[in-house]
Parts: sequence; C-alpha cells; structure tokens
Amino acid sequence: MSSYLLPVGFPIVLVCLIPVLIGQGVGVYYQPLKVTMLFLALYLVFCAVVIWFHNGEQIGILMPVLIMLIVVVVAYALLFYQQVHARVRTQTFLRELETAHQKVEELTLANERQRMARDLHDTLAQGLAGLIMQLEAIDAHLTKGGTTRAHEIVQQSMSQARRSLSEARRAIDDLRSQSAVEVDFAEAVREEAQRFTMATGIPVDLELDVNASLSTLVTEHAKHIVRECLTNVAKHAHAKIVYIRMMNMEQMLRMQVRDNGKGFNIQTIGRKAGHYGLIGIQERVRLLGGSMNIQSSAREGTAIEIEMPLAKEARHEM
Repeated sequence: MSSYLLPVGFPIVLVCLIPVLIGQGVGVYYQPLKVTMLFLALYLVFCAVVIWFHNGEQIGILMPVLIMLIVVVVAYALLFYQQVHARVRTQTFLRELETAHQKVEELTLANERQRMARDLHDTLAQGLAGLIMQLEAIDAHLTKGGTTRAHEIVQQSMSQARRSLSEARRAIDDLRSQSAVEVDFAEAVREEAQRFTMATGIPVDLELDVNASLSTLVTEHAKHIVRECLTNVAKHAHAKIVYIRMMNMEQMLRMQVRDNGKGFNIQTIGRKAGHYGLIGIQERVRLLGGSMNIQSSAREGTAIEIEMPLAKEARHEM
C-alpha cells in the first residue's frame, strides 16, 4: 500500500516501519527463530518492492540504514520485554509467596493448638488423673480401716499436686524445652513406676539398660510417654502387672510398655472424644523422628513399642 500510495517516498516509510514491526514481533513471539523468520520475510518484501519500483537503484543506501535501525529497535525491544517479563515473574513470585505465607500461618496455628492440647493433657489432665487414682485408693483404704496407709497416700497426693502445678506453670511459660536442668532419665522412670504402683497397687517390672546420655528434649518427651502409658493402664487396662523395658542400641532408644490387661481395638485410636493419650504419644514420637508400634488383643493385654534417636535437637512444630 505504501508503494502504491507513495511511489517516490515509500522507501523511507518502509525503512521506519519494518524495524517497528520486527520490534513488535519480538514482543509477540519472544522466540529467536520466529523473529528471524519475520525479519527475513519483511527484508525480502522490502527488497522486492525497491527493485520493482526503483530498479534497485537505492537499495545500496537503504539496506544499511534498515539494518542499523532494526538492530537498534530489536535491542531496545529485547531490553524492554525482558524487564516486562521480569516484573511479571516478580509479581507471580510475590503472589505465590503470599499464598505460601498464609499456608504457613495456618499450619503454625494448627500445630500450636496441637502442642497446647498435648501440653495441657500431659500436665493438668495427667496430674488430675493421678490425683483421682490416689483419692480412690485413699477411699478404699479408709473403707477398710487402713488409716495409716491412707495417710501415706495423702502425703503422696500432696506431692503430686505440687509437681503437677509446677509442670503446668512450666508449660504455660513455655520453658520446658529451654530448661537446662539435667535429669537422670532412668531414675525418673523408676519414680514414675513407684508412684504408679503406690497409687494403683499394680506392680511394675522394670528393666532399664540406658547407659547413654539423652538430650533434654528426648528425656522430657520420653518421661511423658511413660507417664501416659501408665495412666492408660490404670484407667483402661485392668491389668495385674506392667512391664517396662528400655535399652539404647545403635544411637537409638528402644522402649516397650506392656501389660496383661483386657486389651482394646487399635482401630478406635483417635475416634473417641476425650481419649487423646495415644494421639499425644504418637505426636511426641513423630517430633523426635521415631517410630511407634501398638499391639493389642482381647484378654492378652497391650504392648507399645517405640524407637527414637538418643539425641534430638528441638525443632519448630511445622
């Protein structure tokens, strides 16, 4: 159209128009092969028109000018569209980052709720359950006239109440994982077993072979696991004896808590409201990077086997 409308001045129009079209092609295709094909097509059309109308007289002057303009325009177009694409990618990354941040907040809140529920269960709930068992034992002894034994259990109940209050305060202050107090793990397990036997009358057969040092985090979680297992035995198992086996082997702590009680259906774990003890144990084992296996059958008791690393650094529950 330029050739027919401006038979004399069309070369100048095409020299200005073709670089613009190629620059637009860079933005549309953004592929070297397609841009090169567009350049060759326009270049051939330009040469054919100049030869057709001017017999190629001005082609020697027009072609260097055309090539120079194309180089300038293409370079500018590449720089411009690179900035555009970079901005688009940045905006996309920002949107993805915002979405990820929202998901992290949701997961953090969910995990914090689980942690708070677990801490409340392992402090207030377990402490109150222990006090109830001891009060029941006191009532039984008083009924039988055993005032001396009842008085002993009252003293133990007072000690346990103070300890439960201390643990509740420590959980509220969130100082449990930062505590620098060294605890003898084996001795702590023996104390738990002794308190359990004195409160319930159920003997505990202990076999402790832990001669390696445990991190504070592992010690704290393992103590709560043992306490929760014994609490479950007292509340549900109707057992005559409890066996606790612990040993360290190949940088792993292996635990087994077994009873000869009535057993239960392991498929019901987590499905009954108000029964969160085993769920809390599973969460603690998961946080320590360990594994847990539960076996139970009617009239044959329950066995909980746990394996976890001896040393585990504290990590965020995310």
